[in-house]
Formats: sequence, C-alpha cells, structure tokens
Amino acid sequence: MTPRALLVLLAALVLACGAPPCPRALAEVRIKDVSNLQDVRENQLVGYGLVVGLQGSGDTLRNSVFTEQALQSMLDRLGVNVRQIALRTRNVAAVLVTAELPAFAQPGARLDVAVSSLGDATSLYGGTLVLTALNGIDGQTYAMAQGQVSVAGFAVQGQAETITQNVATAGHIPSGALLEREAPIKLRDIGELTLVLKNPDFNTAARMADVINRFAMRRYGRRAAQEKDQTAVTLVKPPGLGTTRFMAEIGDLAVEPDAPARVVVDSRSGTIVIGQDVRISTVAVTHGNLNVRVAETPQVSQPAPFSNGRTVVVPRTDIDTFQQGGHIGVVNGASLRELIGGLNRIGLKPMGVIAILQAIKAAGALQAELVVQ
Repeated sequence: MTPRALLVLLAALVLACGAPPCPRALAEVRIKDVSNLQDVRENQLVGYGLVVGLQGSGDTLRNSVFTEQALQSMLDRLGVNVRQIALRTRNVAAVLVTAELPAFAQPGARLDVAVSSLGDATSLYGGTLVLTALNGIDGQTYAMAQGQVSVAGFAVQGQAETITQNVATAGHIPSGALLEREAPIKLRDIGELTLVLKNPDFNTAARMADVINRFAMRRYGRRAAQEKDQTAVTLVKPPGLGTTRFMAEIGDLAVEPDAPARVVVDSRSGTIVIGQDVRISTVAVTHGNLNVRVAETPQVSQPAPFSNGRTVVVPRTDIDTFQQGGHIGVVNGASLRELIGGLNRIGLKPMGVIAILQAIKAAGALQAELVVQ
C-alpha cells in the first residue's frame, strides 16, 4: 500500500469513528451472539455400543460382564452363536456414545460423536465403533453412529513403568453419525417469538428492545420488540414476513451488552478476572508473606572398629523462617486501570491478590460481586 493510500484509509477511519477511537462501537455485538430464540435448542443423544479392533487394550470380559453380553448379542444378530462359548478376547470395549442434535436438523446431516469407555479398557486407540443407535430422551432413534475412533492420548505400560498422556479411554468420531430422523421441534411450531439472553441483565434487555424497535420503525413502520424482564425480549413478527427472514434481520443488529460488576477468582490456578465496572473504595492494604524452609540432612553414624555397635542414620532437620516486609499501599479503584495499578504497586503474586480481594470484600470496600471457584 502506498503512503497516500494509507493516509486516505486512516482519514476514513477517523471520520467513521471520530478523532479518538470509538470504544463503544468496539463493545457492540450482534443480537444473535448474546441471545437465543426460546424453544430453539440442541438435543442430547446417547447410545451404547462396542469398539472393536483394539490391540489387546480392550475390556476384560471376565470383569466387564456387560461387554461380553453385548458382544454375544451382536454376534447373534450377525448369525454367529457363541452363547455356550467362554469368550476371552481383549480387542473389544464397551463404550457410551453421545452426540448433540442441532435444532431444525434434517435427515442425512452428519453429527460429531463422542465415545467414552465403560469397562476396564486401557485405550481406545485404533478402534472402530460398530453401528450404534443414538436415542433421544423420548426413546426414539434419531441417528446411527459408526466409524474410526480418534484418540488424542495414549497409555503405555511395562513391568516397572507406565506412561500416560491425556485420556486414552475417550475419543471422538468427526461426522461419525448419520441423522435418520429430523429434530422434534420445528420453526413453524414455535408460538410467540422470544429472545432469551445468555447473560440476563435489565440494561441489556432494554437496549436490545430499543435497537430492534428503531430498526423495525425504519424497516416495517411499526414496533416489533418489548422487554419482558431481565432474561427475555418478546418479538412481534410483521405480517407477510417469514420467521426465518425476520430472525435473520434481527440477529444481525448490534447492541452493547451490560453486565454486573464481578470479580472471578480461581484459587487452584491463581487466575483472576476483573470486570470493567468493578470499583474499590479507598482502602489501605498491607500484606506480608511468611516463608518456611525445612531441610532434611540425615547423617550416618558408624561405630568404632572392632566394636559391637551398629551403623545408624541420625536425622538432622534445619528449619528457617523468613517473612517479607508488608508495606502499606493505598488501593483506590476509580477505574479498572487504577485498580490494577494499585494492586501491582503492592507487588503481590496471584494468590496474594486473591487473599486481598477477599479481605477487601469482607471490609465492604469491594463494590462488586466476588465469585470464588
């Protein structure tokens, strides 16, 4: 790009957003990304099947009786009678097969399938799922699954060592299920059109209704939305317009969602997520870390030559303590940037920040919801 073309592009961006960048425009998202149409959802499918072709890593039929019964039933359907034979194969594993049926899916569509072991199989690597029926909660069969199982982990075991990476007893089959029956809910069966917010909030619902009504007045000459509560916005489809086209036009409208002030901390991993609207009243904070070091240096005591003594190990323990200075710092969260700066000035690790946030919440200075996971 030439310098002149770059200047023209920058000037166009400035005219579009104003001299400073437009942060509010960057925060806007499509309505389809923050809400769902009520009664339009995915359905869970589940089935019981067998994975064959394993290299000695399948179920032990003596321990997994249900695997032996399923194998005998499958062979019976194929015309092989093994009811009176004690099976000892280790290349078969009983699995639970799950999939998600998308809304309005039509017969012939392909679904991804998850496969999980039920018995004492050590790995599903290299296995193939035999034709398995996937049923819905109503007991009807909606899809049939079959195919090569893809496993991301492995498990190798020897006499003195075992190496395991990820989970070798669970895998998936991309596009492994063929849909045989359409989804139970159809778009024409939905009565009142209602948008349900993924993150319920009164401001978001009101803004969404305002955005839809402004668009509807220009497009259809009438209002089309009414906020119901903090979780839902009801829609009125204009006459003569299909539901599919109406929802497509509404879903592409941009709205700026709102959310309550919230701080989420994960004490196990030390992860801290602070929302933009979190505020902290002016408080003075001090924090000191106490470090304790325990060192074990056992010594060997040997008896004198030609004595009747024994060689023994004498324990020796050294314990040192060190406490870092806890200077006082002032934290005033007038904005997210100032809050982060105040916590950084104290010089804390994530676990220390979590402890301070909990103490500030207990003192009533944290003007936000504190979620500890």
